[in-house]
Amino acid sequence: MKKIISSLFFYTLSGIGISLTLKAEIGVSSFNSLNVAIASINEIKVGTITVLLNTCFLILYMLLSKEKHFLKYLLMFLSVLCLGSIINFFTYTVLAPLSLNNYLLRLAVFVLGTCVAGFATGMVISLGVLPFPIESVCIALSELTGYSFAKFRYGIDLFSVASSLALSFIYDLPIFVREGTLISLVLLSGVISFTKANYEIYLLKRNN
Repeated sequence: MKKIISSLFFYTLSGIGISLTLKAEIGVSSFNSLNVAIASINEIKVGTITVLLNTCFLILYMLLSKEKHFLKYLLMFLSVLCLGSIINFFTYTVLAPLSLNNYLLRLAVFVLGTCVAGFATGMVISLGVLPFPIESVCIALSELTGYSFAKFRYGIDLFSVASSLALSFIYDLPIFVREGTLISLVLLSGVISFTKANYEIYLLKRNN
């Protein structure tokens, strides 16, 4: 139960980090660029689109899973719902009045948001009880096909970027794949790996 509560907390923290990257307006991570593009077309909040797309991945994960754990699926859905709600609350309520006119300030906010989201994601992965649906699908596909997890994860990123760019051109939207997307591609993975590695070291020290 403690791990579940901790995971929900880090889902919340991840939502805050994502909201900060959205506020910076210098581009967003690969998957979020698709969320923002879809939200812009339909005038739906970004967090709501995040919930919908993650739910699609959750359903796919349920179909791919050999053993069915319905309580786990329910908790994963509640976690995704929490993530989307936090993104909406911070993006459209808490951070909305703030004005970031200076580019360096926007860059700093983006880096901060990416680090917060990366740390939170690393902790969710390390705790291992409520994994993100996208990562769960990639793991399941890797086990079924023999191809590496990284190939599927990068494949989703590439699809998200290509789809976001296509939607921007088709619907005459702003380009959401920008310098922030490139920064996120490098920094986010690094922070996640750093967090996961240090948490494992912490566990080893605590158990010895």
